[in-house]
Amino acid sequence: MMDMPQAVQAKPPASVAPPLWLLAELTYRCPLHCVFCYNPVDYASNTHELTTAQWIDVMQQARELGAAQLGFSGGEPLLRDDLEILIAEGRRLGFYTNLITSGVGLKRERLAAFREAGLDHIQLSFQDSTREMNDFLSHTKTFDLKSRVAAMIREFEYPMVLNVVLHRYNLDHIERIIDMADQMGVEYLELANTQYYGWGLINRQQLLPDRAQLERAEAAVNRYREKHGNRMRVLFVVPDYFETRPKACMNGWGSVFLAVSADGSALPCHAAKTIPGLQFPDVTQTRLHDIWYHSDAFNQFRGDDWMKDPCRSCPEKNRDFGGCRCQALALTGDAANADPVCDKSPHHHVITDMITQKSAVAIEEKPLVFRNDANSRARSGLHNATATGDKLSH
Repeated sequence: MMDMPQAVQAKPPASVAPPLWLLAELTYRCPLHCVFCYNPVDYASNTHELTTAQWIDVMQQARELGAAQLGFSGGEPLLRDDLEILIAEGRRLGFYTNLITSGVGLKRERLAAFREAGLDHIQLSFQDSTREMNDFLSHTKTFDLKSRVAAMIREFEYPMVLNVVLHRYNLDHIERIIDMADQMGVEYLELANTQYYGWGLINRQQLLPDRAQLERAEAAVNRYREKHGNRMRVLFVVPDYFETRPKACMNGWGSVFLAVSADGSALPCHAAKTIPGLQFPDVTQTRLHDIWYHSDAFNQFRGDDWMKDPCRSCPEKNRDFGGCRCQALALTGDAANADPVCDKSPHHHVITDMITQKSAVAIEEKPLVFRNDANSRARSGLHNATATGDKLSH
C-alpha cells in the first residue's frame, strides 16, 4: 500500500455514482509512431511511471469504489515487465480485465502467462489491411507481426477483437479491412474514425476525410451487415465533426470513467490534461475516493451549473451533457462552451466551414507528423492549442 495522507471522508454528493471503468495507462512508451495517437503531444517530457506496488494500490482502491472493468493501455502496455502481475491482481480483485495493445512484442509464452493470470479480453489494433499502409501510418514494419499475433490470440481462445482507426488515408480501404477481419475470424470489429486530440489534432488537416468518402465507407459497412448479419459484429464510429449533435462524451464528465495516466495523474477522460487551469490529482498523494467525489477537477464539469447557453437551457443537456469539453476547447478556446459539433452551438460554423473546405477544394497538405520522442519534445505545450489559433508549424 502507498503511504499517503488520510483525507477526511466527507459524504459523497448524492448525484455522483461510483466509477465503473478504470483505465490504467501503464506507460507512454510505444514502439509505434501513429499519426493519430491520443497520447499527450509532450509525453516524452514525462519519464516517471507508477511502480508495480503503486498500480496495485490504485487497482485495489478503484475496486473498493465500485469499478468493475479494468483496461490496461498506454502507449504500449506490453513494455511493462510487471503486466502479468497486474493482470493477476486484477483477476484476484474481481475485475473484468482488458488488454489494449498493438501486439508488438507479444510472444506465445507471454500470451500463455496472460491466460494463466486470468486476462479476460484482448483488443488488437491494426492501421490498415495492407502491409504498405499499415506500416506507413505506424512508421514501423509491423503488419506481418500483427497478423501472427492475431492468429495467436485466436489460438489461445480469446474473443477476437480488432480495432482500426479510420481517416482519409484508409477509409477507401474499408471493404478490404472488413474482409481481412473476417478472414482472421474476428468476432468484434471496431472501426473508429479518428477523433481529433493529441497527435490527431496536430495532423487533423491531413487526416480529416470529406463527407463523400465517409458516406462510401458507411455504405460498405451496411452492405456487410445486410449480407452477413452478426457473423462479425461491426461497430462504425462516425467522427464527431460530421454529426449535428455531440456524443455524450465518456457518458458525462466524471460519470463512469476514471483514467490514471502513467505518471499517476487521475483524469476523467484521456485528453483532460489539455484543459488549462485544472489541477489533476496525483494518486500517490490523494486517495481515489477523494479524487472521484471531492476533487475540483472531477467536479468541474459535473451537473449543469457550469454550462452556458445554449446548453444550460437545452432539453437534451441530460443526454449529451454539452458534448466533449476537450473538443470545445480545441475548437473554440473555452472548455465551457457548447461542443461545436452541435448545430445549436454558436461555434458550429467552425466545423461546417472545415468540412465544406475539405469537400469543395483540394487544399495544400502539410506533411504528417509522426508520434516520436523528438516530435514530442519539440511540441511540448502544443496540447493547449485551439482551432481558432492552432496554426501548428510542421
